[in-house]
Amino acid sequence: MEHPVDIQIFGRTLRVNCPEEKRTELNLAAEYLEAQLQEFKERTKISSLEQLLFITSLNICYDLNQEKSKFQRYSRSIDRGIQFLKETVSRAILKHDSKIVKKNDIENI
Repeated sequence: MEHPVDIQIFGRTLRVNCPEEKRTELNLAAEYLEAQLQEFKERTKISSLEQLLFITSLNICYDLNQEKSKFQRYSRSIDRGIQFLKETVSRAILKHDSKIVKKNDIENI
């Protein structure tokens, strides 16, 4: 069940509904956003909170998209590796089975 939670971001209190089991993640996200806002404020010298929020949001979205792309490439690489291992095991089983068949054929002569 969701309950209201007050979080502090950049000197402002926001009340959001959040399931009890997700509060830790919410607080970590708020801390991350706070740190990013502070970093961009210092780096860009932007004083408008609205502009700072937009720039920070765009940067976080860009980073998220980069991580998603990296994960997708990694996932495809893992899938290719698994497929290669399956094919290798299949070939080894077929090779082993053919040796057993040949051995049995020789013994039956």
